[in-house]
Amino acid sequence: MAHFSNGLTALVTGAGRAEGIGFEVCRQLCAKGYRVFLTARSPDSARMRAGELTAEGFDARPLALDVSSADSVAAAVRVVAEAGCLDILVNNAATTSAYGEKASTADLGAAHSAFESIIFGAWRTFQAFLPLLRLSPAARVVNVSSGAGSHGDPVFGLTSGNGMGPGYAVAKAALNALTAAAAYELKDTPILVNAVCPGFTATFPGGEAMGARPVRDGAAGVVWAATLSAGGPSGGFFRDGAPLPW
Repeated sequence: MAHFSNGLTALVTGAGRAEGIGFEVCRQLCAKGYRVFLTARSPDSARMRAGELTAEGFDARPLALDVSSADSVAAAVRVVAEAGCLDILVNNAATTSAYGEKASTADLGAAHSAFESIIFGAWRTFQAFLPLLRLSPAARVVNVSSGAGSHGDPVFGLTSGNGMGPGYAVAKAALNALTAAAAYELKDTPILVNAVCPGFTATFPGGEAMGARPVRDGAAGVVWAATLSAGGPSGGFFRDGAPLPW
């Protein structure tokens, strides 16, 4: 059964994993009536995930997108441009680093990969889609971040000793900085830019047994920031709609 359409368009990067935050964000945006471009590096993964949503009556459109490739991003922009403007951009694509790694001994090749997807990928995608976002009357950009990149998060933060790899954590801290810079640049426009930590979510086998919460709960905070009303916050860092320390 087809669901209602609100006439608005969203794009979510890194949505190819069935158990991932990105896919669940797509599902929740579709349920709110958005036409969603569900993207993944693998065209097959994008088609498979989008097919699951279209089978439920949602308007989900698969799109191959590798955020580390300027050519891939440019090709995606051309596809989305055919649909008109872009109302929501969710930068979710990411690469993790080894749990328990230390800054002094970290694999810098792996750290480079994390930076390429998390910070440069989001930056590249933001720059490329900004002209389409400017065409929307109330565009929203959400950078999916992590408390691992926070100086003040006592559980997951940079000085919490929780074992999150520094390549991932430092890249997320840089993503928070990009969020602040982009929001400042766009402060006199209707575009709101925020970073969201989805929290410790069960995006991996056995996650819930370790205390991770359902993916739908983490994704809800991302969708909240993606659908903020006019006059909402911009340049902030949030979890479940509540501010987090930088």
